[in-house]
Amino acid sequence: MNVSNTDLYRFFPSSLAHFPDRSARWLFIDPENVRGLVELVAGHIATLLDFSQLTALNRDFLSDTLREQEADLVFRVPFRDASADQELIIHILIEHQSGVDKEMWFRFLGYMYNLWVAERQRWTAEEVPKEERRLPPILPILFYTGDRSWTPPLAPTSLMEIPEILAPFIPTFNVLLLDVKQTEPTELTKTGHPLGWLLTVLQKETASKEALTKTLVTALAGLDAVETEQHRRAIIYLASLVYHRRSPEEREALIKVVDAHSRGMEVENMFQSMAEVTFQQGIEQGEARAKQMALLKLLHHQFQSIPETLTTWIQTLRDPVHLDTLFEKVLNAENLEDIDWETDDA
Repeated sequence: MNVSNTDLYRFFPSSLAHFPDRSARWLFIDPENVRGLVELVAGHIATLLDFSQLTALNRDFLSDTLREQEADLVFRVPFRDASADQELIIHILIEHQSGVDKEMWFRFLGYMYNLWVAERQRWTAEEVPKEERRLPPILPILFYTGDRSWTPPLAPTSLMEIPEILAPFIPTFNVLLLDVKQTEPTELTKTGHPLGWLLTVLQKETASKEALTKTLVTALAGLDAVETEQHRRAIIYLASLVYHRRSPEEREALIKVVDAHSRGMEVENMFQSMAEVTFQQGIEQGEARAKQMALLKLLHHQFQSIPETLTTWIQTLRDPVHLDTLFEKVLNAENLEDIDWETDDA
């Protein structure tokens, strides 16, 4: 079975700097992996959540503050409590970090506030009766994949000098933390969920080739019993991790290990294709950069002074045809006001 590369190009770009965030997002756009994460950090709560009805919130529903944080994921899921008069909907907020941030608690506080503001706006837009208006509880989870142990407290009081008499006036909340690199592999796999096996490999992403190979073999054996779609996503994640986090000299042998358990997905061919596309993208990016510089140089030669906003905008352009069209317009213009910056190709 051949697998489309569309998702790979979208979530695992050629830039290695983006891989930790993109790979975390790849994991948790799958509701089954959200279940696996909650089982690891709050098993007693996971049993009360109906993950079959878990839905990701539309990012247009969120504030700009949340939308600009690409790795943040927010979900709605029913909470099943026999003692409740009606079904309760809660939000799960997953934030990925690959580096330690001492003000993480403050970011979570901002995220939670913005989610509640968005909920209040929904009440107004949908004319929800006042007696039915209830703010949803939020389950904040920090998915941390850095090499250093996470030590900063995840509470507002960590940056405050608080007299005891004032402590009751400080907002408090708990954040669930999974420190992937510092968690024992047996803890990651204790629930039997496929996510745990993937995280054991992530632990070894910078280990020796021998150590990573050994962990890969064990994890792939643990994944052999997983159903088809979940197994397919697991194989893509593992192969992508190898492709982006290991040296070119090691990739071939490690990809072969993954391919041996791929159930006919032809992982080697898939990533050869990906490498070719990445190389072509590099050529195109270099061409675009050269055309940007030529256009800016011409603008400065023609008009001496150009607005900084125009320079910034030109530096965002990637289409060589668009840049060529603008170059011709600038070449034939007598002043900046004569130039129509829009093109049919834009």
